[in-house]
Amino acid sequence: MTVESKTTQQGLILTDAAAAKVKSLLEQQGEPDLQLRVAVQPGGCSGLRYQLFFDDRKMDGDVVSDFGGVGVVTDRMSAPYLMGATIDFVDTIEKQGFTIDNPNATGSCACGDSFN
Repeated sequence: MTVESKTTQQGLILTDAAAAKVKSLLEQQGEPDLQLRVAVQPGGCSGLRYQLFFDDRKMDGDVVSDFGGVGVVTDRMSAPYLMGATIDFVDTIEKQGFTIDNPNATGSCACGDSFN
């Protein structure tokens, strides 16, 4: 199985499966100005946690990328933490949801909710 993806200037990768799911969710929202914002915030057991949410704000220093018609926004403080990270969407019997494979994470907590 081949997964096609696009790398943006901030180094974040959104797989085709993730882009399709985000596009579907955005269509359900019915607000054309929304984009997927990916951020890294302090918190969780290991010190940092990912945040993925729909946002229509435009902030100074945002890096905006397009993956198959899906706008993805990363703030300038989060971009270094997300360099080379891959966001995928998994839909199996065992689990369903977005996953983030980040080569910058040196460790994570047992629940997988945060990283350092």
